[in-house]
Amino acid sequence: MARFFRTLLSLVLIVGLVGPVLAVLVYRFIPPPVTFLMVQRTVEGQGFARRWRPIDDMSNALPRAVIAAEDAKFCQHHGFDFSAMEKALAHNETSKRIRGGSTISQQTAKNVFLWPDRSYVRKGLEAYFTVLIELLWGKKRIMEVYLNSVEWGPGIYGADAAARKNFGVGADKLTPNQSARLAAILPSPLKWRAAKPGPYVRKRSGKIGAAAGTVRRDGMDDCVD
Repeated sequence: MARFFRTLLSLVLIVGLVGPVLAVLVYRFIPPPVTFLMVQRTVEGQGFARRWRPIDDMSNALPRAVIAAEDAKFCQHHGFDFSAMEKALAHNETSKRIRGGSTISQQTAKNVFLWPDRSYVRKGLEAYFTVLIELLWGKKRIMEVYLNSVEWGPGIYGADAAARKNFGVGADKLTPNQSARLAAILPSPLKWRAAKPGPYVRKRSGKIGAAAGTVRRDGMDDCVD
């Protein structure tokens, strides 16, 4: 009996370690079909609109705006921005507006492979998948999957669906201003609107647009070209 349980434990450990690696390798070449969040939102009655679009067929202004808004060190870090985490923790201790410290790599790992949750187990798995996609995908693929999987409104997933819903154009036709507006609503896509933004989103998108120009001038977007 003891030998049986040791064998079973070994199998569980092998599957637990190898399974994620295989999944990451598959999605290196194949678009992830759906995510846990997509299924959850669909069950909640929000609908589903998504159309995969290769990053080379998107406006360059969009990844620049997203980097400026969500993860300024995206091209430099290896999946984790510890200084951003520390700043987020310090901010959240004194403010009612919660700020996240997750990188785009961490968000992609969570969105594609895991379920919406704040448990330590989920965070641990998120870290593991983040390391895997950084090693096996690279920055350009991470950004491509992120832009095609992130939630951009009720039932709206991915850049192309978001661009068509908000501006009536494909993701390849997005202007820098439109890209900044889409990036501006990412922290709260069910509350904020890119097409008819309120004062806060307009102000935020203006800052993102200016920062996106810095991303371009400094060559920080080279990793997603």
